[in-house]
Amino acid sequence: MYLTHGSQLAVNVLDPNSLLSSFGAIGILVVLFAETGLLVGFFLPGDSLLFTAGLFTTTSAKSAVHLSLTWVLLAAGVGALLGAQTGYLIGRRGGPALLGRVKNPKLHEAVERSGEMLEKYGYGKAIVLARFIPLVRTVLNPMAGALGVPAKVFTLWQVVGGLVWSLGVTIAGNALGSAIPNIDNYLLPIIGVVVVLSLIPVALEIRRARRAPAKAAAMSGAPEHEA
Repeated sequence: MYLTHGSQLAVNVLDPNSLLSSFGAIGILVVLFAETGLLVGFFLPGDSLLFTAGLFTTTSAKSAVHLSLTWVLLAAGVGALLGAQTGYLIGRRGGPALLGRVKNPKLHEAVERSGEMLEKYGYGKAIVLARFIPLVRTVLNPMAGALGVPAKVFTLWQVVGGLVWSLGVTIAGNALGSAIPNIDNYLLPIIGVVVVLSLIPVALEIRRARRAPAKAAAMSGAPEHEA
């Protein structure tokens, strides 16, 4: 959250405002690296962090948090690209057994979702789309490595998807902040709305994953029609 006079650092890793207040642009790089490259980072707030960082590039220099757009974009791009490439290498070395050891129910559902996307859309489109789906963007990178997606193919599309996602969401936040006069006065409610909206895709993914087994069971139990 904030650096106290006692030099004790207390930060809420789920709160974009807290992360950016404490670490600035370097916090963006670290969070995006962990969320897209390490399975343990699946809970981190990538979307809301990027959008909030974009907002903070439009605050006044006297604001509690004011960030440089150049440094934010650089940190976002580097974190997203290095994270995805690291996740791919981890999956390639660990193989399918790595994902088979996933115990967290949400991550397990994301593994299944990632497999479905790779099969349905093909490598390129799935890798790009995954960037915009929480949980899936954490899992798909190591899964691509474990499934043997060619390194050149993965690298090309993860760079495309990573830059479109990280820079696009940040610039969207910057655009909103630039369009609202005296944005400093409205930061807290705007950030609150951003966090809520960023949770909607997660809720939809969880709902979809829970409904899929029931739908499959219903279809398997349906009587077959005679030709």
